[in-house]
Amino acid sequence: MTQLEGTVLSGTNNIFEIECDDKNDDDVNIIRSCSFKSKRLKLTEKFYNPLAPGDRVLIEIENSEDEKGQILSLIPRKNAFIRWNVKGRAPQLLAANLDYIILVTTPAEPEFRPRFIDRELIQAEYQNLTPIILVNKYDLPESQDADFQNRLAIWEELGYKVLRISAKSGEGLPELAQLITGRLSALVGQSGVGKSSLVNVLDNTCVLKTGSLSKKYGKGSHTTTKGTLMHIHLNESIVGGVQNVFASIIDTPGVRRFVLNDIASEDLALYFREFEPLIGKCKFGTRCKHEAEPGCKILEAVQNGTISEERFESWKRIKEEIKTGSWED
Repeated sequence: MTQLEGTVLSGTNNIFEIECDDKNDDDVNIIRSCSFKSKRLKLTEKFYNPLAPGDRVLIEIENSEDEKGQILSLIPRKNAFIRWNVKGRAPQLLAANLDYIILVTTPAEPEFRPRFIDRELIQAEYQNLTPIILVNKYDLPESQDADFQNRLAIWEELGYKVLRISAKSGEGLPELAQLITGRLSALVGQSGVGKSSLVNVLDNTCVLKTGSLSKKYGKGSHTTTKGTLMHIHLNESIVGGVQNVFASIIDTPGVRRFVLNDIASEDLALYFREFEPLIGKCKFGTRCKHEAEPGCKILEAVQNGTISEERFESWKRIKEEIKTGSWED
């Protein structure tokens, strides 16, 4: 028996495609279909899914020519992006060991949902991930709407990188390609924002299924049914004619409702970048609820414009969602 390490590419029903560290005669990493050696992988936390694309695992094979193997253990994660799976009543791993978490949104088709992005940003801050906000379909006329542009400016002023992209026209793709080259990134967002279309245009050898929006509801269908890690060969036209430029992308299934995981309502302000430096400096210290208390530094910051009213309203509504367990779609 031989033990070796590998990276999870995808998985379903506890069968995982593992890109192993050993190579074949063509110097390409061998991919094996692996199951758990024991019925349960020993983990400190209970997840809806035990492994995610990007996870590193230790596997066992009988010989190097085997096409299958058994997973022995999980190698400790550098990080992971997680949401609460309402239906499964458990935290769900979306991707692991990331350089970037790319939060994909649109100005329209489907409707722009800034609080959806705020929740993703909160989860990324909680898990010490580097988020990138990617606005796809920037060719749509709604992209020039003043309120939409104001929201993008608020995120940029907070230090978040915002990419303005059109998979259709090619706008912004060189900047995206430069960012992800040689990195492992995950695309996350609601159904219909065009995550698979972005992968297809970055590497025209990929043919990922894309979907159309529901005419009745303006929402996308789940064309990506499971998260998959892909090594994409970036189009030469996007990277200035340079050959053999690669990036690793995890395309995750579309999410219609992003529910925060493991964040208490009283701790929420810690994960708003503009709130965090003021925590504990109010007249009532950490007991301040930032609602109507005199000497509240956060309320003062809203009044003087240091904290935007849009983000303050987002904080209040997300806090109420955590308390009530009733989340916006």
